[in-house]
Amino acid sequence: MQARLPTPSPPVAEGIGLPWDIPVDDAVATIAAARARLGDTFAVESGGDHYLFTFSPTGVESFYALPEDAASKGVADFLMLARKLPDEIFAGRRVLPTSLFRRDDVASYLANLHWALDQTVADMGSDGSVGLFDLTRRLGHRMGLASWAGPGSAEGDAFELLVTAFDTLDGSDAFVHPDAMAAVAASGKRAERSALDTVVGVVEQAVQRWNTGPGADTALFGRIVDAWSSEPPAHRIRGIGLDVALIHIASMSNLMAALGWAMVDLLSHPAELEAVVGGDWDLAQRCALESTRLAQRSIMSRAVLVPVDLDTGDVTYRVPAGWTIATLLPLLNTSVAPGLERWDPARWHRYRLADQDALPSPMLVTAFGHGRHTCPAQSFSLAAMTSAMTRLLGHYRMTPRWTSYPRPVPEQIGGVARSADRCPVDYVER
Repeated sequence: MQARLPTPSPPVAEGIGLPWDIPVDDAVATIAAARARLGDTFAVESGGDHYLFTFSPTGVESFYALPEDAASKGVADFLMLARKLPDEIFAGRRVLPTSLFRRDDVASYLANLHWALDQTVADMGSDGSVGLFDLTRRLGHRMGLASWAGPGSAEGDAFELLVTAFDTLDGSDAFVHPDAMAAVAASGKRAERSALDTVVGVVEQAVQRWNTGPGADTALFGRIVDAWSSEPPAHRIRGIGLDVALIHIASMSNLMAALGWAMVDLLSHPAELEAVVGGDWDLAQRCALESTRLAQRSIMSRAVLVPVDLDTGDVTYRVPAGWTIATLLPLLNTSVAPGLERWDPARWHRYRLADQDALPSPMLVTAFGHGRHTCPAQSFSLAAMTSAMTRLLGHYRMTPRWTSYPRPVPEQIGGVARSADRCPVDYVER
């Protein structure tokens, strides 16, 4: 049965698809080429799914204004992540990632970040070489697991087991390596389910340690444990483990990729680097915002649950249920005003662009989203990035070993860019 079309009918990008359905050399370039041919609003059919992309100022404003109960970001995110993650990780969760960023929690996470940085510096020693994005990813694992995976989970053999398991479970693969999702589906998500079992096994040991004496720095883990307290032992342990798994998967990978790009950019700008190392916290935060803006590869999408109207300026489309309305940040963040293709932290004031009047709409450029769809972890993420890059770049002089600016993974369509290359740096204590 042919899907119902929006009314009036939008232009259709024939012969293209999204990278989780068909091979695509460069996902962002594919959508950019369709926009150049068809204008700011057009439809894409891919793998039996239907998307209405919009890029006009009015269209993007209308997109952000869509009510969640009619056009859902949560459902759209779930549909994307479900390409990679086993269904059971979503079913019956009791402590969700959306509950992570209460004010008292954030103070605990930042304390765990400082502890994780101490461990990282101890592991690195006085000099050596490391892949920059490998370094930030491992740091993110350690901080997150210290925050919500229970006593002992961020140290020793337990930590190494969880790092391996979560690298396998990385839900961001659904949009970073969408071309791999057909193989994931064909395997029945066998590797992912095995990794989940590993997480549950390690968390079971953390529960046993928790029962002998919970620590103040594991308060979130205590909430997870308490949420499952009435269940039989085996069901309880698995429930706790899957809550921990979903929280960790949902919270860390984009943040640590953004930290990697912020360090790449500072290493390319010696004056700003030395000012940040010297303690200019405001500049460090603006650098983090600017690097995140430029590294965005996010497809922002809403799954239409009931028919909605999308005003694009020239046309108002009635979009039927079952469609997805989307925009693509990398096609807006660097092109809607002169100079946006360049790294310039001076363009930020607090969390906003200093010269928003230069934009056709302030919603066309973002690092963390707009309005009620702003990332709830924005304040924490900026504090974490600022602390981490100040500590690491202040403790070590780092010399990049790449010869040109690192490339994003070309197939990626979503989240903060992942580097297609390892990005080695040599380092020595200052």
